[in-house]
Formats: sequence, C-alpha cells, structure tokens
Amino acid sequence: MVIEITPYKNEWTQEFQQIAAVLRQALGALALRIDHIGSTSVPGLDAKDIIDIQVTVSALEEEVVRRLTDAGFTHREDITGDHLPPGWDDDGAGWQKWLFKPPPGWRAVNLHVRVEGAPNQRYPLLFREYLRSHPLTAQAYARLKRMLAAHLPHEPHLYSDVKDPAVDLIYLAAEEWAAQTGWQIPPPDG
Repeated sequence: MVIEITPYKNEWTQEFQQIAAVLRQALGALALRIDHIGSTSVPGLDAKDIIDIQVTVSALEEEVVRRLTDAGFTHREDITGDHLPPGWDDDGAGWQKWLFKPPPGWRAVNLHVRVEGAPNQRYPLLFREYLRSHPLTAQAYARLKRMLAAHLPHEPHLYSDVKDPAVDLIYLAAEEWAAQTGWQIPPPDG
C-alpha cells in the first residue's frame, strides 16, 4: 500500500451518504448514528482517498458483526481499539472499537464501530468539528500529512505512529475549545 494524500474531493460527502444508506439498511436500529469522520469529512482538507465512517452502537454485540459481514464487510479482528491520548489513565475500555473493511469491489472505506458515550466515540466528532471551525489548523494538519506521505510512502504503520501524536495535539486543543464554547456532539450525518 502506497500512502498518497490527494486534494479534497467534493464527491466524498456524496460517497459517504451512499455508504451510510447501505449501512442503515444492514444495521437498522442497531446503528444509533452514522457519521462521516476523518479528513475526508472536513471540506477543503487534503486526505488519503479513504472514507472513514463511524457507526455508533449501544454495545459491541455480535449481532452487529453478523449484520455487517452479511452485508459483505470484513471484520478486522486484529484491531480492537484506538490509541489512548495523553491524560487517559483508564484500562482502555472506553477506547474499544471494531474495524471493518468494505466488500470487494467497493471504494476504500474504514468503518469504525464504537459505543455511544465512549470517549473514542466523541473524539473523532470533536476532531472533525474543530478542524471545520479552524481552517488554519486544518491546513497545517494537511501539510503534516503530505510531508509524512512523501517521506514514508510505503510505511503505513510508521505513518500512523508519527501522525497520532500530532492528532492528539489537535484533539487536546479541541477539548479546550469545546469547554470554552460549550460544544456538543452535533446531529448525525447519516
């Protein structure tokens, strides 16, 4: 896999909506909300051409896995959680997730399934909203990603390992912004 950062594409929003409709059909009421997250959800932000989607559920229960695999998604059982940002001294329970890859022939998607109210469910929504509200921070983040991709084009794990602390820096600033503004999780995207 070669890491490539592309200029923002307007069609990413429409592609998310199409995928969200398939997920809504597959999961029904199990999906409490479906959100477009990650860099492709921030207008104007350069990104890898991979749509990140968060499905919020009440619990990580096997029925979710069954329905998604019936719809053709592949459960990445080797990924069971997110990294803990600085300041989180818990056992990691609030950072558990499931990750799914799309059915064969689909566009590239990372499907994250997280539990409602968990800190890792809030994290990507706050991160997205902060970048949408702070375009200069988004530009600096895009520059970092382009530089990492240029220097580590064949090292996806190292790319993520280096990028995660920068994401945490943005997240920590976003938490301060949320506290100052009274930010709340917005309505779902799909």
